[in-house]
Amino acid sequence: MIIIGLTGSIASGKSTVSEMFVELGAYLIDYDVLAREVVEPGREAWEGIVAEFGSEVLNDDSTIDRGKLGQIVFDNPQKLNSLNRITHPAVFAEAQKRVQEIVKADPEAVIIKDVPLLIETGIHTTVDKVIVVSARREVQVQRLMEKGFTEEESLKRIDSQIPINEKVAYADFVIHNDGSFAETREQAEEIYLLLSSRKQ
Repeated sequence: MIIIGLTGSIASGKSTVSEMFVELGAYLIDYDVLAREVVEPGREAWEGIVAEFGSEVLNDDSTIDRGKLGQIVFDNPQKLNSLNRITHPAVFAEAQKRVQEIVKADPEAVIIKDVPLLIETGIHTTVDKVIVVSARREVQVQRLMEKGFTEEESLKRIDSQIPINEKVAYADFVIHNDGSFAETREQAEEIYLLLSSRKQ
């Protein structure tokens, strides 16, 4: 077994790269997916959020209104810390459970942990290797604008994260995702070959 932490900045194409690794034979633990699962109605993190932020962050069906909650915490570091204190332990515990299940089924597994805040949360210290997906700032802005954000909103979201060059400093491998799909795939294949043969 080898556990890889995969991260990048917003709109760097991290999810695309994750999918490439899965196609090549890796197992994926997507922390964004886990973060949605642990706040489903009735679960411990859901109860913590309602206690902290009130029922106004709920939709009619009792699910968390992620947009509303996002607006509350986006420009408020104190409230964001409160949210992270509630959700992070639940996500980490669920991820650990998934690792155990995968290893039980396949002791030789290559496991990719796709974690947006890999460096910020310190998870990079718990994995065997770190891969950072990188894209030029103007490419990130273009991708976010294609999703409907204004240029100003796009830059605000990019600037709210630690700069990509700081993340790259922690990387064992960097995938440059500015070019064609084929160029990115080639980099992913090369890294996967190294990881799966344990010749790091």
